Amino acid sequence: MINDRPAAKYLGRAVLERLVQQPFEVTEMVGRFDVIARCKGGGISGQAGAIRHGISRALLEADPELRPRLRRTGLLTRDPRVKERKKYGRKRARRGFQFSKR
Repeated sequence: MINDRPAAKYLGRAVLERLVQQPFEVTEMVGRFDVIARCKGGGISGQAGAIRHGISRALLEADPELRPRLRRTGLLTRDPRVKERKKYGRKRARRGFQFSKR
């Protein structure tokens, strides 16, 4: 369940469902846990990635011996990208104001 809705209905795309299931498939624990996730912010794809990361960390707490397998597939690495701050003298973070010679 994601935000009180079934994962298939909330995510909408099979690719995102597979992304959320990936930690269970890698650790061969499909069907052993029920997951109730709450997420907000970003888009559906970003939320799916965050849920995948959270599931991976929860599996690690359940069984610390899964760390090498999860680490090898990159499921424990947090996505470090965040929104860049707006700079002064610019319209947004990088976009400058429109320039006209005349």
